[in-house]
Amino acid sequence: MKLCKLVKKSKEQSYIAFTAKQNKLQDKKFASVTPSMRIVFAPHCMRDSAVCTAIEKDSYYICLECGSCKIAQISKLAKKLNYMALYIVKGGRTIAKIIQEQKPQAVVGIACFFEGDLAVKMLKEKNLAVQFVPLTKDGCSTTDTDLKQVERVLTLGC
Repeated sequence: MKLCKLVKKSKEQSYIAFTAKQNKLQDKKFASVTPSMRIVFAPHCMRDSAVCTAIEKDSYYICLECGSCKIAQISKLAKKLNYMALYIVKGGRTIAKIIQEQKPQAVVGIACFFEGDLAVKMLKEKNLAVQFVPLTKDGCSTTDTDLKQVERVLTLGC
């Protein structure tokens, strides 16, 4: 008789499972929130810093939709759907500060699995409807995400 070895899930697999579960738990609540009460957070690592024209404000950027990265397309869709705002954030503390100031009812976060996991947990404590879209290319610069998945999340309930 062969013994089966238990294979531990990789951290990435754990993050995928956690975020999929959290998104599923929150999707109806998120869909019930009007887009004008939703905020999108995108990571600064998605910017092409060599050509990006975003305006830097404290610990975040405001996208000017220059087209040098996918954030411009996400920003245009968020505006079309009448989202409260899109922020290109430098870190998690910025998210807490913006939420305290803007008081959204729902948040879309685009991030690596590690940062997304931390943000989902933090935002859950604030009783906000949260949807997380993971990066498809990780790292600290020139990262990427799946625009179709972002669009699917942004249009939930619209």
